Amino acid sequence: MFEKILYPTDFSDVAVKAMGYVKRLKASGAKEVIVLHVIDERGIDAVHRFLGESEFDKLKKNKIEETKSLLKGAEKKLTAAGFKVKLRVETGIPVREILRVEEEEKVSVIVIGSHGWSNLQEIFLGSVSEKVIRKSKNPVFVIKR
Repeated sequence: MFEKILYPTDFSDVAVKAMGYVKRLKASGAKEVIVLHVIDERGIDAVHRFLGESEFDKLKKNKIEETKSLLKGAEKKLTAAGFKVKLRVETGIPVREILRVEEEEKVSVIVIGSHGWSNLQEIFLGSVSEKVIRKSKNPVFVIKR
């Protein structure tokens, strides 16, 4: 039923909890997990204004490498659970990137945490998970705290 799962993560506690639910989908026939982290370009743009081009490029490269390292931990756990795993690091607006990857990868379900690190921001902008629910073409499992 849900063969290919998109698991967007911001490495928050609720995202880690969501991984537990991803693992449970193995019993229902899930085979592959796309683990996605989106580096929010809005935060990068703010930093870019204060740094020179070379410093900014170095910072961005370090952030991507740090993110890939964190994703490797998720990959190890999901591979041990019997999944084929693909890691993706994207830069952009999180909702847009999640929906783009959903379509590109032709996933059958999205498993996402209800709130990530940006709770204060979500009060003003609306949560990423809520927007994904409204705009996704596939079922979305939202994991509560």
